[in-house]
Formats: sequence, C-alpha cells, structure tokens
Amino acid sequence: MKVFKFGGASVKDAEGVRNVAAIVSANLNDSPFIVVSAMGKVTNALEEICNSYYQKNDDLHQLIETLKQKHFEIAASLVPKNDPVFDDLENIFAELYWAVEEEQIKAYDYEYDQIVSAGEMLSTRIVAAYLNHIGIPVQWLDARDLIRTDETFREGNVDWEFSANKITAAWHDLQLNNPGACILTQGFIGGTSDNFTTTLGREGSDYSAAIFAHCLNAEEVIIWKDVPGVLNADPKEFPEAVLLNEISYYDAIELAYFGATVIHPKTLKPLQNKNIPLRVKSFLHPDLPGTVIGKDDFKNTIPTFIFKKNQVLISISPRDFSFIIEENIRDIFEQLSERRIKVNLMQNSALKFSLCVNESNGKLKEFIDVLSQRYKVLYNADCELITIRNYTEELSKKLSNNRQVLVEQRSRNTLQMVTTNINS
Repeated sequence: MKVFKFGGASVKDAEGVRNVAAIVSANLNDSPFIVVSAMGKVTNALEEICNSYYQKNDDLHQLIETLKQKHFEIAASLVPKNDPVFDDLENIFAELYWAVEEEQIKAYDYEYDQIVSAGEMLSTRIVAAYLNHIGIPVQWLDARDLIRTDETFREGNVDWEFSANKITAAWHDLQLNNPGACILTQGFIGGTSDNFTTTLGREGSDYSAAIFAHCLNAEEVIIWKDVPGVLNADPKEFPEAVLLNEISYYDAIELAYFGATVIHPKTLKPLQNKNIPLRVKSFLHPDLPGTVIGKDDFKNTIPTFIFKKNQVLISISPRDFSFIIEENIRDIFEQLSERRIKVNLMQNSALKFSLCVNESNGKLKEFIDVLSQRYKVLYNADCELITIRNYTEELSKKLSNNRQVLVEQRSRNTLQMVTTNINS
C-alpha cells in the first residue's frame, strides 16, 4: 500500500481533478491511500474570510459566496446535477456561515482552524464524488476522526497512539467490507477529543500523509507536485536548477529546516522512523521518476540553494552593556515561543544576540515592543536569507554580488547569509 498526497495545485480546477483520477486509475495496484489538500488558492481565500470575520468587515458574505460559486462550478463540470456531492457542499458552506455568524468568543487561532479547514472538506468531497462517478471506488473519510491532536490550534500536536488505532481500524474495515476500494481523506486537519477542528501547520498536508503512512507501515509516500521532483534551487531564482534524483532523510530534513518549500519540515521524521521512502513526483508528467528521499547513505554533493525573502534581522543588546548570558537568551526565547515566531538563523556575541525571522508573523511587532522594554532592539526589514548547502567560495562570492551581507554563518557544509540589496 502506498500513500498518495495531492496538493492544491493538482486539484485547482476540474481538469486537475480529472488528471488526479487518471493517476489514481493507473496506480490502483498500489492500493493508494489518498490525501488531498484544499483546491489551489482556497486556503488563502479562507484566510481572507477568517480575517474579514474577525475584523467584522462588510465583504464577509460576498467572499464566501465567491468561494461557494467556484466549488459548485467545478463540481458541476465533473458529476451529474443529481449527485449527492452538491448536498455535501451545501452542508459545508452552511457550517461555514454558522461559524462566521457566531460571536467571537475564542482566540483567533481557534476561529482560524474552524474556518480554514473547510477547504479540505470541500476538495475531498468533489474529488471523491468524481472518482466514484467514473468507476474508481473510494471511501471518503473525515481526517478529524482519524488524527487526534491536542488543542494547540494552527499547530496541533498529534496523539500518535490514538491516531494509529483509529487509522489502522479504518483501513482494516475497508479491506474487510469494501476490498479493492481506496480511502480518500483530507490533509492538513485533525480533531481534538472535544470534536474541535485543528490544523497541523501551514502546508501541513504533507505531514498528514506521513502520519497515515507511519501508522499503516506504508510501502512508500508519493507527493504529487507541479515540479519534476526536488530541485537544488527554486528555478524562479536560479534558472540553472537541476533535479536531485536521490537525497537522504538527513539532507531533506536539513533543507526543510532551512526553508525549502518542497517538503514540510515535520513530514520526514515519521517516515525516517520506519524507513518509509518519500518520492516527490510531477502530476504533470507522472511517468517521470521524480526524487526519492530515503536512506541516509544517499550522498548528495550538488550545491543546494534556498532563498527566503521577507526576513527581518533583529539585534538585541542589554542596555547596560553587560554580557549576553543564558538568562537573557532564556527571556528572548520565552517571548519567541509564546508568539510562535520561528527563528531561521541566530548568532550571538558578547554584547549582541541576532535573530533572523519571517516578516509575515503578525506578532513580530509585539515581540519587538516587549523586548524593547528591557533591551536595546534594532532591526532590518526586507532582508533575504540565503542558504547554500555544499557551498564553495566561488558560489559565495557570486550570490553576495550586489548584496550587503549583514550576517554570515558557516559550518562545514552550509553557508547562510542575511543580505539586503545594495541598491535598495
């Protein structure tokens, strides 16, 4: 059995859903367990709805109606008008309307999860309906009944024992009662013991696929993307990017940690624990082999580049010119943890502690304001963090050309530079 995960780009429209069906049909011998994300850009649209609800904007209902029309149009081009999926979609949008008509009584992260999770519910209903319509038997299941998390909304922590029992029971029931059928469920979402919806972190559908594979001892996980596999750089930033045929779990985890967007950072560890290979393939060219992420004896020597834009470099110093000591660092990280601000690079000297973080975190200003009460805090916005694995001095000079390097950090294999454009 293999776990197939299809991202939003693969199901962005009716033609995409038909292509997914063709891939599933060609791989039925693998008994695929299918995990599907929200349709392309729908999560962004639902985030806009969530923000509109929270800010009590006048455009809230229009935003929902636009999203509703999109999904009904896609469904109408895939299945007959009397298909039960239209009732399913109506019910999901009814629940969405109920959610935004209630008073905001809980924190933003809770409301976010209840609203944004609708994207996966909508996409999987449509994909399942189409697969069944064309004769590919699938059983739609609600991932919130399978993956149990705590109440850390937007970053749910998995209860592995409970989840494993539910997932394996669902798989065995399928084999007993409907042999030959596939399970189709959602990525990104889980549920608490009180039946609240949680999400597993942005881009968490890959992680969902790893959870299912881990619990079912899958033969392989295949993540279907709009790229031929894992490239050594984003081709938009680095036109001469090349495909990596094989990389180790270790290298992939490092790349994910440094910000490579092909694989979610949490995805790899559950697979490594059971030595389950992960293959990244193109849904546009499904016959190509893609990239295999697996055993740690894979040795990649090709330089790999990661460019993270919209970074903020923060420098923190004690006001009395005393040393940066463990107590100061503890205070700083308590504030980071409280606001879930991810640190992409850190560096300390006797009098200064520097952090490079994402600019997009809504609580970054609050973090800076709180620390400014005790420390001298300076920051540079609009920075770019460049990471080079397997770097050379020639590459370092090439990429720092026309850039001001604010912070540089090197290890045996990795070079990181926080830079700004000299002309900016």
